[in-house]
Parts: sequence; structure tokens; C-alpha cells
Amino acid sequence: MEKAQSFQVHSEIAPAGKLKQRYPALDVLRGMTIALMILVNTPGSWSTIYAPFKHAAWHGFTITDLVFPTFLFVVGNAMSFSMKKFKNQTDAIFLKKVLKRSFLIFVIGLFLNAFPFLHYSEGEYIWNDLSSLRIMGVLQRIAICYLLASLIVRYLGIKGSTYTGVVILLAYWGLMWFFGDPGNPYGLEGNAALKFDLLLIPPENLYHGFGIPFDPEGLLSTLPAIVSVLAGYLAGIFIQRSGNSYPTIVKLTVTGIIFLILANLWDLTFPINKPIWTSSYVLLTIGWDLVLIAGLIWIIEILKVKKWTYFFEAFGRNPLFIYALSGMIIGLMSIIFINGSSVKAFIYKNFFLTWLNDYNASLLFAVSYVLLLWVIGYWMDKKKIYIKV
Repeated sequence: MEKAQSFQVHSEIAPAGKLKQRYPALDVLRGMTIALMILVNTPGSWSTIYAPFKHAAWHGFTITDLVFPTFLFVVGNAMSFSMKKFKNQTDAIFLKKVLKRSFLIFVIGLFLNAFPFLHYSEGEYIWNDLSSLRIMGVLQRIAICYLLASLIVRYLGIKGSTYTGVVILLAYWGLMWFFGDPGNPYGLEGNAALKFDLLLIPPENLYHGFGIPFDPEGLLSTLPAIVSVLAGYLAGIFIQRSGNSYPTIVKLTVTGIIFLILANLWDLTFPINKPIWTSSYVLLTIGWDLVLIAGLIWIIEILKVKKWTYFFEAFGRNPLFIYALSGMIIGLMSIIFINGSSVKAFIYKNFFLTWLNDYNASLLFAVSYVLLLWVIGYWMDKKKIYIKV
């Protein structure tokens, strides 16, 4: 049998081989998450996007708002397998590996924020001012959540992880209420998450996409995001113990529906909101993830409908690498100019806008980009190249 080529930077995010052999539904969920992440992150134009592929402006929820917490959920799924190898190892070995992985993922996130390090202006390339580099981001949040969830699981066990998740969600609600602006504690400018971030991070190093310095992947709002990882871990343990069976599907579905009901009830006092990652938002996304994984187990394991799954498995074999590569390629396409137009703009205008309306052209550009990344993932899988951090 051909030996896989593997770049030895290991990760809890992508234990590809064994996971596929035992629980392909989890592998497919991971691949679906990466594919949708790329789709919503690379439209042809940000001004022409169909509503489901936009984040909710503030309070509210769209399918796009499910993507990131699902990524965290599948990180937890992967932990339910990978944490077993630490069981008989010393704390020193465990901490060294977990800290190293978290550090590497965080640094990769910073690298992606800085990439491609320059911009094109008035006919020349100018180096970016790294003093205003955004500190937080998607991978940075994943790194922190993975680190803290690993510690919780290691030292508190399954029951302790469950109780800790509940405490975190309730404590975060209290922090947001007591330290937010009176009368509007969950608004953009007066929320406690922003206030906390500004105590530790200079305004120029925060995200500015909301019109003010505010980071939707900030430090305080990372606290409830840890629960998404813990939920994924607990779901993974449950599936391993219960097996791919009808009772497992029923229990996952019922639990998911209960979470969805609780989330919508909580929404009445603590609004569902992705930018500040409210506790009701966490419950809602966990609920949908449980229903999704139950549906995948039913389709793949019970009905044995599997021919469609490889498309997503190709993404799931190198998730972190493909996600990072998707940002780097589109970044390069946006700064390489030919006759006054970026490569991205040239392709979009000449190959999509010429025969489609604005919204369809923007969507098809994103779909085409997903397919490009799939081809890369497919080639890597066939060559048995797995890049893991």
C-alpha cells in the first residue's frame, strides 16, 4: 500500500484517516463546513450576495451564521478521538503538544491577516503597515477555543465539561448584561465584549468592518465559543459509545430540537447574535449541528447513500490547509493588477458578469472558487498528501 506523504505538524482539526473509516458522517460534516466557509467568504462582489449567504446584520440568524460555530463543533468532534492518545501520557507531554498546536494555529491566523503584506495603489505596490494588523480572527479563535477546551476535557472529564459549558453560557450572559450599556447592553457600541477588548487591544488592531473598531472574533466573545467545541466533543463521545444506529439518530435529533427551542426562548432576553456570540446563539448552532449530524448518520450509515460524500470528504482531509489556501489565493488575485484591473475583477467581469445578472454572477464566482479548491483537495488526497497542524 502506498505510504501517505504527511507534513508532520499535527492537529486536532483534521484526523482524516481513522475518522473516515469509523464515522464518515463526521468527516462529511467537516468537509461541508469548509466548503460553505469558502463559498460565503469569496463572492464575486460583496455588494451582490443572496440573503442566505450573508451574515445577519446584528441580531438574527442565517445559514451563513452556522458556518463558524460548526467548524468549532467539528474541532470538538475530532478531539473526541484524538484526546484518547493523551490518556496515558503525562501532563507535561499533553500540555506541550496542546500549547504547541494552539500557538501554531494562532500564528497561522496572524499570517493570514497580514497576507499578502502589500497593496496596489496608483500604479505601485506599497507595503502594508503591520502596526495596525488585526490581532484576532477565525483561526485565532479556533486556537484559543481548542486550547481551553482541551484543558477542560483533560482535567474535568465528561461531566465536568458539561457543567462547565452551562456555567460559561450563564456567566457570559451575566457579564454582557452587567457590564454592557444600560438600556442597550447588546448593541454594537456599548456591549461588554467590545469594552473588554479595548482594554487589552488597541483600536487599530481590531476589525473595522462594522464601521467602528469592533472584533466579532474578540477575546471576551471567545468565551462562549469554547462551548461549541465542548459540545462537539461530547457529541463525538456519544456517537462512539452509541454507534451509528436509529437510537443514536433519535437521541441526537431530540436533543438538537430541545436546544433549538431553548435558544429561541433565550432569544427573548439574550438575543441570538453572532458578532457578540451570545449564549442563545451558541445553543441555536449546537442544536442545528446535532440535527445535521443525525441526518448525515441516517443518510450515510442507515440508508447507505454514500456516492455523494467524497466531494466533501476531499475538503475534510486537509481542512485547515484548504481554508488557509482559499484566503491566500483570493488575496493574491486581488492585488495582482493587469491594465489597471485586479485578476479577480478581470475574471469576474469578463467570465461571469457578461452573461449573468449581478447576483447570479457573484454566486457562480463563489461556487467556481469552491470547485477550484476542491480540485486541489482532490489532488492532495489522491497523492495522499495531508498537511496537518
